[in-house]
Amino acid sequence: MVRNRLIIASFLALLATGSITSCQNSLQLSRNNPSSSDTTFAEEQRSGALADRTSVTCTPKCFLATTGIASYYADRFHGRTTANGETFDMNDLTAAHKSLPFGTWVRVTNTENGREVTVRINDRGPYVGERIIDLSREAAKVIGLIQPGTGEVKLEAFETNPDTSISG
Repeated sequence: MVRNRLIIASFLALLATGSITSCQNSLQLSRNNPSSSDTTFAEEQRSGALADRTSVTCTPKCFLATTGIASYYADRFHGRTTANGETFDMNDLTAAHKSLPFGTWVRVTNTENGREVTVRINDRGPYVGERIIDLSREAAKVIGLIQPGTGEVKLEAFETNPDTSISG
């Protein structure tokens, strides 16, 4: 019994160490106030959220921005359970990301045509090449990715839906 607990504790310690080191990546967060030296726990949690080669400037209230290749998924996954337990609907404005927290809102801008869509992260992926996000079919349609299948995009991540913000 004690031996089993020791093995489990060792495994959990090893797992935690691997998780911490895997979160160290080349992404640079854009801060809305770069002169501020205090960081919140949430900012620290998000700092390892997106491993990519490029960082770009965030708009206000954005906690992360980057560029890379997007793709989309549709028919084969329609009706299946997503990683967060929802049923995937290819007609909803959702997306899969490897590490952003479920429920994160992401504005995706097609850098070739300037079209943008806001999606909610509800699944994990993509697992092909260096792609940074998998969009639902509807989201891909909005930004013009259906025909080419993939395309260069800018991602801006938000804690709340930026399209429903109340200004006052």
